[in-house]
Amino acid sequence: MTDATTHSPARRNWWTIGLWAAQVLLALAYGAAGSMKLITPVADLGAMMNWVNSSPELLVRFIGLVELLGAIGVILPALTRILPFLTPLAAVGFSVIQVLAIGTHAALGETASTLPANLVLLALSLFVVWGRWKKAPIAPR
Repeated sequence: MTDATTHSPARRNWWTIGLWAAQVLLALAYGAAGSMKLITPVADLGAMMNWVNSSPELLVRFIGLVELLGAIGVILPALTRILPFLTPLAAVGFSVIQVLAIGTHAALGETASTLPANLVLLALSLFVVWGRWKKAPIAPR
C-alpha cells in the first residue's frame, strides 16, 4: 500500500527544491573549476593543483571544457525543459569526474586534503542523477 503523503504536491515540492539547490551548487562548483582550468596559465594551475604538473596541458584544458559544459548541462535543459534528460546525464558525467579525481588524488597521496570535497560533489551528483531520473523528473515541453 502506498502512503498518500509520499506523492502529495507539497512533498514533491521539497524534492524539487532540494534537487534544484544541488544542481545550482554543482553548476557553480564545476563552472568555476572549469573556467579556471580553461583560462589560467598551466604553470599557475600547477601551483594550485598538484595533479596538473603531471598531466598534459591538453588534458587539463579538456577537463576544464567538460566541467564547464557540464555546469551548463546540469541547469539549462532542466530550466528550459528542452531535452531535460541531459540534466541527469550531466550529473552522471560529474560522478565520473569525481571517481576519477578520487583515484588521481589517491595516487598522488592527496586524499586527506581533497577527499571531503570530492565526496560531497560525488554525493550531490548522484543525488541529481537519482532525483532527476526517478524522484522528480522534468517533463519535456
